[in-house]
Amino acid sequence: MERSTAGSERPLLKVEGLRKRYPSFELDVASFSVGRGSITGFVGRNGAGKTTALKCIVGSARRDAGSVEAFGRPLDGNEAAIKQITGIVLGGALYYETKRLSAIAAAARRFYELWDERAYEDLMRRFSLDGSKRVRELSQGMRVKFALAMALSHGAKLLVLDEPTSGLDPLSRDELLDLFLDLVSDGERGILFSTHITSDLDKCADSIVHIRGGRIEAACPLGEYRARYRIAAADEARRAGAEMLGVRRTSRGDTALVPAGAGIGREASLEKIMTHLDREETR
Repeated sequence: MERSTAGSERPLLKVEGLRKRYPSFELDVASFSVGRGSITGFVGRNGAGKTTALKCIVGSARRDAGSVEAFGRPLDGNEAAIKQITGIVLGGALYYETKRLSAIAAAARRFYELWDERAYEDLMRRFSLDGSKRVRELSQGMRVKFALAMALSHGAKLLVLDEPTSGLDPLSRDELLDLFLDLVSDGERGILFSTHITSDLDKCADSIVHIRGGRIEAACPLGEYRARYRIAAADEARRAGAEMLGVRRTSRGDTALVPAGAGIGREASLEKIMTHLDREETR
C-alpha cells in the first residue's frame, strides 16, 4: 500500500535508544519513526514489550534511557503541549464504571483547547454510542470505540493506540480501519498502533515495527519486510542447505521460514513470518 506522505521530511514521532529495565525484562528499542500521512503497525507476541514501549513513548511510564520527539519537540519538557494534539488509547482506557459517557466527555472537553464537539458527536453516531449509557453497560468493543471517540475529538495529529481493534467484531474492525485510512488521507496525521491481528495491517499499514523479546526485529515498510522471507517445506529447506529462521508444525508437515535469497519457497505473510520467527529452529 502506498499513500502520499507529503510533508513527511520531519516525522510526527521519533524514538531513539529507548530503554526500560525491570527485574525480569529489559526493553531496548533502537529507533523508529512515524511519518505524516502514514499508519505504522507495532507488532509482536504477548510479552514482547509493545505496551511498555507505548507507555514510555507517551510519558505514562518513565524511560531509563533514550529520547522521544513528537512534532519536532522532545517529550521531556513539552509533554503537556504534545498531549494536546496527540490521541492516546492505552490498554482500553479505564473510566469509572458508574459514570455516563456524556459526563466523561464533559469533563474531558475542559482539558483540551481544540476539543471539537461536532467531531465528538459525529464519532458517537458513527460508532453507535449512546451518551446516556454508563460505562458498565458497554461491551469491551464499545469501550474501545468510546475511548477512540474521545481520542479523536480534540484535533489530534498523532494517534498512539494499544490494541484498538481488540474485542471488536470483524465488521466493526473493518469500519475502524476505514476510519484510520480516512484520518491519514490528508497527509497531516500519523497513526502508531499495536495489534496481534495481522490482517488489520495487511489492509491499512504502510510500515511495521516488529518487536521480539524487548528488541526491534525490524522497522521498515511492510512490503519490504515481507520481501525478506519465504516459506518452504522444512525438508526442502534442509535439502537445499537453506538457513532456517524458524520452523512450525502443520497438519501437512513442518514448514520453515527462510531468507528470500535461498531461492526456494513461496511468499510469506506477516502472520507466517511472526509465528515462524517465534519458533526458532533448535533441532
